[in-house]
Amino acid sequence: MTADAKRHAWRAIVLFGVVSLFADITYEGARSISGPFLESLGASAAVVGFAAGAGELIAYGLRLVSGIWADRSRRYWMLTFTGYAINLLAVPLLALAGAWPVAVGLLLVERFGKALRNPSRDAILAGAALTVGTGRGFALHEALDQIGAVTGPLVVTAALAWGGGYRAAFAVLLVPALLALSTLSWARVETGGLAPSSKVPHDATHEPLPRAYWFYLAGAALLGAGLADFPLVAFRLADQQIAPLAAIPLLYAAAMAADAVSALAFGWLFDRFGFGVLALAALLAVPATALAFLGPLPAVVAGVLLWGAALGAHESVVRAGVAQLAPAGRRGTAFGAFYAAYGGGWFIGSALMGLAYERSPRLLVAVSIACSLAALVPILGLARRRR
Repeated sequence: MTADAKRHAWRAIVLFGVVSLFADITYEGARSISGPFLESLGASAAVVGFAAGAGELIAYGLRLVSGIWADRSRRYWMLTFTGYAINLLAVPLLALAGAWPVAVGLLLVERFGKALRNPSRDAILAGAALTVGTGRGFALHEALDQIGAVTGPLVVTAALAWGGGYRAAFAVLLVPALLALSTLSWARVETGGLAPSSKVPHDATHEPLPRAYWFYLAGAALLGAGLADFPLVAFRLADQQIAPLAAIPLLYAAAMAADAVSALAFGWLFDRFGFGVLALAALLAVPATALAFLGPLPAVVAGVLLWGAALGAHESVVRAGVAQLAPAGRRGTAFGAFYAAYGGGWFIGSALMGLAYERSPRLLVAVSIACSLAALVPILGLARRRR
């Protein structure tokens, strides 16, 4: 691999990372206040819960459809641009929403845009990551992404502190949205040749996904199911009055910072040691859940940081594995199926853990441990086969 090709690939990864940084500032900032905003418009708790659940169902479930569409149409860049535009511009429009049904509609549109863009974006990004090391490539992208996830809620907090209210906070988010779209245009000019459509014949879209990929998909779904969602941790902190309400968002920000650092570390480990590194990601969820749901505040802090570290591994290394296993002409489909399986596993695991918590936090921990240990079976089997 020539030095010029590697520089070209790193430039693409950094540009996509900056796009994700600005995008996360936009929609993670909005997500941090969407619940209270809906309440201020007269929505009930049931409406807020429906909007959140339906949004995640759209964001993950439709990625399978958009991934297949990307491979068949070969319009990876068009779908990436369109998805980002819908995803990002729906957020500042919330400043104009005068009723909660309009606001809920915009929140669902924002999730639809994310579902539309992610498989195509990752298929393009995989072309760069495979040049420099899939682990490091996706890890750098994830680290930049999480910087935005930490920054977005802080930007919104500052806007609210200055007395602008919810509408002013949403309006401010137009700035990072436009910066993300501008950077994406720059990335298109600089790295257009990385799209799979420029490298593989059209009939490659009919190439079957390898058997190892389906084993990997099962492992990814179990990984998602074993990782307790942060809202459950926050619920326990508030329910048992373990931490002040104002401290809970700070804990989440700390978890996102741990996510960014972990992504870089796991990316390097993946390139050096391969798929077996995912076993460590699965095992991280065990102490993370136990500490977060069974311990006092200091233990909860440690558990949340471990949770962020596990999430960083999931969102970087797991995607890197898809890039290695999928044929070039099927990457959109492969990423779409991965997101659907991972999101479905996460949803089922979170639902089971929520029901388990009603009986006992210990039962919740048991569910998390069972799913995480079950994930080791396909992961270690795949690691042996790859060796």
